[in-house]
Amino acid sequence: MPYLLNTPADRDAMLARIGAASIDDLFAPIPAELRLDRPLDVPSGLAEMELTAHMQALAAKNQPAGEAVCFLGGGAYDHFIPSVVDAVAGRGEFYTAYTPYQAEASQGTLQAVFEFQTLMCQLTGLDVANASLYEGGSAVAEAMLMALGITGRNGEVVVAQSVHPEYRQTLTTYAANLDCRIRELPTPDGFLSPDDVKAVVNDRTVCVIAQSPNFFGHLEEMRAIGEAARKVGAVFVASFDPVGVGLLQRPGDYGADIAVAEGQGLGTPLGFGGPYLGILACRGEKEYLRKIPGRLVGQTTDRRGQRCWVLTLQTREQHIRREKATSNICTNQGLLALRAAVHLAALGPQGLRETAELCLRKAHYAAEQLTAIPGVSLKFNRPFFKEFTLSMPGSVDDHLSRLRERGFHAGLPLGRWYANIADGLTVAVTEKRTRAEIDGLTAALRRCLA
Repeated sequence: MPYLLNTPADRDAMLARIGAASIDDLFAPIPAELRLDRPLDVPSGLAEMELTAHMQALAAKNQPAGEAVCFLGGGAYDHFIPSVVDAVAGRGEFYTAYTPYQAEASQGTLQAVFEFQTLMCQLTGLDVANASLYEGGSAVAEAMLMALGITGRNGEVVVAQSVHPEYRQTLTTYAANLDCRIRELPTPDGFLSPDDVKAVVNDRTVCVIAQSPNFFGHLEEMRAIGEAARKVGAVFVASFDPVGVGLLQRPGDYGADIAVAEGQGLGTPLGFGGPYLGILACRGEKEYLRKIPGRLVGQTTDRRGQRCWVLTLQTREQHIRREKATSNICTNQGLLALRAAVHLAALGPQGLRETAELCLRKAHYAAEQLTAIPGVSLKFNRPFFKEFTLSMPGSVDDHLSRLRERGFHAGLPLGRWYANIADGLTVAVTEKRTRAEIDGLTAALRRCLA
């Protein structure tokens, strides 16, 4: 990125414009004890050639997922991306027009967003989808804000500890200055018991948030959880896997009021954690439509009777007056939403189902092979889709370090988030993993534990 410096003449002109005689005058309102009156303790600057070499050396310490056999998961998956996704998303008319600030003049962008929303409705089994949110965590938090507005309650937000821990951290950050309380329900057996939900919900419960497949990879009893939430008038928020619905029930089919997801697995590369794509869909009742964040694109006809697209069901305050907005999400991950739409269109329903079947079969084969190693077992006895959690002897971090040296990103250590599951390792197996790679990981882990 170019660096534009201010010359002494530039600084003098700016100071004169605001009526300050000097830099000291500019900062005079800041109390003296809060001002730094000494040079910063930082190294001397480097020449451009030296700095470039230094940054390249730092970057070389990273090991991209593509440079090892990847079994990482937890919301970021190494799924196959058809070449048509890059071909379409890389076109200039899409790549630069990522958000419709002059909406009706951006008919191509609006049509692409409309197609994305349509696909998300088909994927979730719900009536309305937005375009879109920043990633899975912001989608969960925005669903909570919707629930607050829909119910008008200021009580508890009930969330399972089997929901992605970073989503729960985002939820807590959003709620810090709101008149509600986050209540996390323990999941010691790797899933949320519907009976535990029934025991805590009441007429002040804002919403119940559950994830299936959950962070450990297991399937939750989503229909029963949703029934417990709706019985007390709370909103049921379901976090789901967009690839998983090729085989699993859609959120709308088991009664979710709002469905949220991380959409990275639909055509977006891992990219060291972002940018990603937040998915949110909901029921079509008026109270939901008026609270949904982001943008909604509707289809209509122009004065000549031709099909066209417009932004709809939102006030201008949603985008230009923060204090009046129902959400502070005012843009969307338009390019990533486009990638998801192209990816789904390329796969089609049958392709999505075949992808999900490959993930399921390969994950279960990997679990069988890995648990045949002495000392390794499944941490929880629950059905799973493409991820599962292992219990391992010794230091999980040490094992992972040795496995990286052998060319494997073997999984996510749970001790990072769950102190009581320090022996846990969650392994994700996508359609890209081969039998040889799974057998290779098994042999490498066997040697590590020998």
